[in-house]
Amino acid sequence: MEFEKSDISLIKFMTDILPNQKSDSRNISMTKKSILRVDLTPMVDLGFLLISFFILTTTIALPTSMKLAIPDDNTHFQPSEIPESKTLNIILGQADNFFTYDGVDIQHIQTLGRNIKLLREKILEKKEALRKKFGSDKEMLVLIKPTEACSYADVVNVLDEMMINDVKTYIMTDAAADEVSAVKHITNINL
Repeated sequence: MEFEKSDISLIKFMTDILPNQKSDSRNISMTKKSILRVDLTPMVDLGFLLISFFILTTTIALPTSMKLAIPDDNTHFQPSEIPESKTLNIILGQADNFFTYDGVDIQHIQTLGRNIKLLREKILEKKEALRKKFGSDKEMLVLIKPTEACSYADVVNVLDEMMINDVKTYIMTDAAADEVSAVKHITNINL
């Protein structure tokens, strides 16, 4: 590979050629070898330019959140007139346990355990029952009732299930005292 004169001047600009002079004990000079030293300053500049280019051109991922319609505390609404047969209650208990019952029939409360898939099946089962009975599941109402012992992840998981199962109307409210005692009674039996 042969270099032209312009190539050699470019190489000399980016490198220093240092002569290596060695002599042995008899004062006989040996063949001169040149040591090539590469100047990395332009490479460092290029590295910083690339880093700043990628930092400025990347998009920062913004956190996403679910939009919730929260009523104003000062306004009073009339109670809804949705039949109890179109209502599903979901109670979030401790240790990621889910409990459900239909309408106001708390005597038939069911424990779903920790399995979110069972909750999804229960929601779909309720929607199907409403379609068979009323012809539509538009007026289905889900009451989500977290207890003090539930985790934030449980609330997020249940809200995700509302979106996944296309539940149009759901309300988050506090669990009543009889619901909390029913959940405690079921969890003590299951222990």
